[in-house]
Amino acid sequence: MLLVFALAIALWSLGALIKIPNRNRWMMIGTLYFLVLAVHFILPKGHQLRMLLGETEDFWLIVGGFALLIFSYLLILRQLRSRANAKEVHANPAAQESFTDTELNRYARHIVLREIGGHGQKALKNARVLVIGAGGLGAPVLQYLSAAGVGTIGVIDDDVVDGTNLHRQVIHQDKDIGIPKVFSAKAAMEAQNPFVAVQSYNRRLTANIADDLIKEYDLVLDGTDNFETRYIINAITVARGVPLISGALSQWEGQLSIFDPARGAPCYRCIFPKVPESEVAPNCAATGVVGPLPGIIGAMMAVEAIKVITGSGATLRGELLIHDALYGENRKIVLKRRANCETCAHVTINSA
Repeated sequence: MLLVFALAIALWSLGALIKIPNRNRWMMIGTLYFLVLAVHFILPKGHQLRMLLGETEDFWLIVGGFALLIFSYLLILRQLRSRANAKEVHANPAAQESFTDTELNRYARHIVLREIGGHGQKALKNARVLVIGAGGLGAPVLQYLSAAGVGTIGVIDDDVVDGTNLHRQVIHQDKDIGIPKVFSAKAAMEAQNPFVAVQSYNRRLTANIADDLIKEYDLVLDGTDNFETRYIINAITVARGVPLISGALSQWEGQLSIFDPARGAPCYRCIFPKVPESEVAPNCAATGVVGPLPGIIGAMMAVEAIKVITGSGATLRGELLIHDALYGENRKIVLKRRANCETCAHVTINSA
């Protein structure tokens, strides 16, 4: 009897060691159980192997009965939970009128959230979001926004995928090296969620095209790594009254905020009125960046975008969140508008 339990533990441990899925490990133990029963039913009483495995089959039948009861209970519980989630999703009129059954199932975990619900998911589907940069920050932002069901996502970048990108820009793969990042990202997003529309712009964002592009979108996320482009983005989003979610990275530290003067928050130039010296703010190529950090900050940017679109929770308007990955610390700094800011001093707060 003890031998059987020892074999079961050994099978489970070996399966865990070589990373066999739990379901397959249970199948292995089930096979062992039926082999033990077969020995008891086939071999005559008093046989040495039967004695070694517990002498009679009664004990093993009782064990099997208890296992069957537990399995049945867990299966019924899982079905009841699935039905409850399905009822809550389908009972939401805002969800039903806008989504197919496949979409309802895909976004079910969003829709059952009190803060999002069917109306919030509908807002995500109707949203038009522009992501500037398909690199370190853009990669996780694009993945999570497409997975979340943002209806139209624009991505602009003039760079191509390079081998040095792949340790952190996880939307791209080795086979994509040499391909424009916007096309690599578009393919990955559409494979992940065929219900979103991806607009790719394989060019650099410059002052002469920024306004025509940004005016087509409700929200902008900036994942660029140079101040010239950031100032261009800031100027147009301020002029258009479009919220700007901006992130930045360096080595082990990342930061993000929402710049939105029309709703009381400062703009980017309020906080960074002048371009700092390159020694003060070098790029990732010069100083390096730990691979998972863009994923952390990019995911936070995507969360802020979802909150802005759905009206959920408290956003980072007027606050700068700084994440120190080296020491596992977060801190916030309160940001205020500059009365003499050359970009947003004229902007009045929209009370709507």
